[in-house]
Amino acid sequence: MRLVVAAIGRLKDGPERELAERFRKRAEQSGRRLGFRDVEVVEIRESRAQDTGKRTLEESIALTSIIPDKAIIIILDERGESLDSATLANRLGRWRDDGRPATVFIIGGDDGLAPALRDKASLKLAFGAATWPHQLVRVMLLEQIYRATSILAGHPYHRA
Repeated sequence: MRLVVAAIGRLKDGPERELAERFRKRAEQSGRRLGFRDVEVVEIRESRAQDTGKRTLEESIALTSIIPDKAIIIILDERGESLDSATLANRLGRWRDDGRPATVFIIGGDDGLAPALRDKASLKLAFGAATWPHQLVRVMLLEQIYRATSILAGHPYHRA
């Protein structure tokens, strides 16, 4: 199973990008032994449309175009479900065991996602009730993916 983080916008060079890449590499290394063959980040260019609805639609279409058939779709949403790390790990393990080709985590743009894409999500995931900057959400998500692979591997990185 591939693990894909698809995000609207580019993470600029700097400490956030370096930290995100560090967690991506760690997750990929620990995940390979568990049947997660790739941890990939796909950056989608922000729409330049002036109208919010059109911008959201264009970005959602671009995101949808990179989602493989039969993939699990998880959108990051402050109104979503707050899962503990072990629950997220168990769900990833179950989806992998079910033979899903990929799990795609989607970080939308500033204006959110089109309803059609939101409706396709298997899970709406929140990192608490607060609203976080997109750069930090990406780092936090990649850290949680790494933590999930560590939990599934029985590695001591995660201590409850």
